[in-house]
Amino acid sequence: MDTDVLVVGAGPTGLTTANELLLAGVRTVLADRLPERSALSRAGGVQSRTLETFDQRGLLEPLLASGDRPVGTSHFAGIPLPTAPRTDPDPDTAAFLPRQPWRSVPQTDLEAFLERHLAAQGLPVRRDHELTTLDQDEDGVTAGFADGRVIRARYLVGADGGHSTVRSLLKAEFPGRPGTLTTIAADVRLSGTDGLATHHRSPDGHWAGVFPLGTDGEGRPLRRLAMGGPGRSLPRDVPITEEEIRAGLRAVFGERVHLLELCHARRITNAARQVAEYRHGRVLLAGDAAHVHLPLGAQGMNGGIQDAFNLGWKLAATVRGTAPEGLLDSYHGERHQAGTLVLRNIQAQSLLMDWAGGGDPDVTATREVFAELAELPDVRRHLGGLMSGTATRYPMPDASAHPFLGLPVPDLDLGPTRLYEALRSGCGVLLDPQDTLAGPAAPWADRVDRTGRGAATAPLLIRPDGYVCWAGTADPADRAVTLRSALTRWFGAPTGR
Repeated sequence: MDTDVLVVGAGPTGLTTANELLLAGVRTVLADRLPERSALSRAGGVQSRTLETFDQRGLLEPLLASGDRPVGTSHFAGIPLPTAPRTDPDPDTAAFLPRQPWRSVPQTDLEAFLERHLAAQGLPVRRDHELTTLDQDEDGVTAGFADGRVIRARYLVGADGGHSTVRSLLKAEFPGRPGTLTTIAADVRLSGTDGLATHHRSPDGHWAGVFPLGTDGEGRPLRRLAMGGPGRSLPRDVPITEEEIRAGLRAVFGERVHLLELCHARRITNAARQVAEYRHGRVLLAGDAAHVHLPLGAQGMNGGIQDAFNLGWKLAATVRGTAPEGLLDSYHGERHQAGTLVLRNIQAQSLLMDWAGGGDPDVTATREVFAELAELPDVRRHLGGLMSGTATRYPMPDASAHPFLGLPVPDLDLGPTRLYEALRSGCGVLLDPQDTLAGPAAPWADRVDRTGRGAATAPLLIRPDGYVCWAGTADPADRAVTLRSALTRWFGAPTGR
């Protein structure tokens, strides 16, 4: 074998997957067909759950320090979702609300940051690697590239985008809806945006969304502009001109907003598809290679990063030989379900936003009623959880036994440290506030760190991706039994210290 894992695609999903594997000591090759990173910022926002996972790896603080990262407001179908106050009196439940605000981080910046982080650890991106052939057997995967190079790996992760070569070579089923219309997504500099809200719609059905993208190399503010309306759905291969952008701005804003510079632009479609299987033997699909949809709320980029955090530790345990039976298969079970929920909310948003600008009065009335409902705190919290990823709950045995099971853990105060600092090793974490679980947990000490003595929380077992997979019961004897069962289920057979 040339490597343990070959990751194809150096976008946010592939870079995050490679980082998780590197953290676990797994030999990894990261290859991309492009000679250099794309300059087009395909996504512009990082949601709460993704920021939390970066914090769990010690990456959040350097990421936020690497450029202008303004705080934004999440939305659903263009309807703003300001943070709703918590009315639930249960402090433990309140702790599981989103802890990080939405941040403007262009995909180009995020890719540059992660690529530098990997290179500093000795894992550079191998560019100009265009995958052309893919074969697998019971021992590994053989990947052939356009220049004749061949890489042999035990596993391969396809993270090569919506037009995935890996998915195509697998002939993987990709059910869903094809694109029926296009809209424009562009990185621009604008004037007249002071005090401007993010979403606007004209009476005749033209619409525009304007989001901050930080600043360019000269400190000038950049904006992500999305726009469409009647007669503006053109074939994807039709070039986008400055005059087309200016005409769209006039249709929505009149003479208030003007185009200063068009940096990059592309046409996107409303296609909505998801692969039937995320795992194909020794090949696994992640990110846009596994699911495509309209880029609303950056759920494509954030969803791909969450795919990577879910997959990375499971694949690493499989490579090391410590994974319990079925662990790698659980990647499909958990992330396919999460992807299905994302596609559902994207399609609902697409309908409410009236992308084609048809002006259907039924759609308009539905949107107005929905906007009124979104003023209710409970509705805002629910929608905010969908958009941010913090509401993603993975299926767990006896999940009804505790409200935390299957949810992402908050950054609990452990006295001198924070819980997220304990997760930075990439191991599982057992919170043992009463210091009574050393015996039952000892056979897994090589894979699970025990901490949290004196913390104000119930005993919790947390997977390396930050999800709660066990919570202690009141009965000490039963607690030890169920803990051993959970440790075996998620971390494999006991092996001792």
